[in-house]
Amino acid sequence: MRSHTSLRIAALGAGLALAALAAPASAQDWQVARKGDWIVTGRITDVASSADDAITTAAGATTGLHVDVGYDVMPTLGFTYFLTDHISVEAILGATQHEIRAQGGTTDVAVHETWVLPPVVTLQYRPAPEARVSPYVGAGLNYMLFFSGENRNGYDVTLDDGLGYALQAGADIAVSGPWTVNVDVKKVWFNTDASINAGALKSDVNLDPWVLSLGIGRKF
Repeated sequence: MRSHTSLRIAALGAGLALAALAAPASAQDWQVARKGDWIVTGRITDVASSADDAITTAAGATTGLHVDVGYDVMPTLGFTYFLTDHISVEAILGATQHEIRAQGGTTDVAVHETWVLPPVVTLQYRPAPEARVSPYVGAGLNYMLFFSGENRNGYDVTLDDGLGYALQAGADIAVSGPWTVNVDVKKVWFNTDASINAGALKSDVNLDPWVLSLGIGRKF
């Protein structure tokens, strides 16, 4: 299910990109962002964790269980400011909800559900800012803030907030006037300590999500 969602977003992004490129371009009716400009982008974002870490006892003994973190698809906002024609900085805002399960052997049980506020700030390099398809790469930091958690099936789970880092690649595709189609992929690395039932069980969880987004942007 997680991979199918990601593939659907990627396919839709490719389709919109091809549509933008197929539009008549003999008379340039689209604009590019330059130093001092903003692009505000509304996106649909798929956040899918690759967590598969062992759950152990407080003493470190194996339980045969591992952590599974469900994906979520939610709207997000991106704010990009152009420091120069080639260098921009982006911040993304949005919250996603994820179910956490303990799995292993015949066990597959939900233990917790939490909302996550994962703002990511990246510094981007744009090699072709004048092009109709303007690719970029970026790197930056993220902060994972867990909130409104709900325990499940008699388990009591706590998760530590903290800092991580991210790499990014994407493209803004000019459509008409100040409007663009945006396709964006981020890989975030983040580790959290999970405590279950007051520390009777624990897991060192590498969430490390892929963040795949497709959106419409406007230059200001």
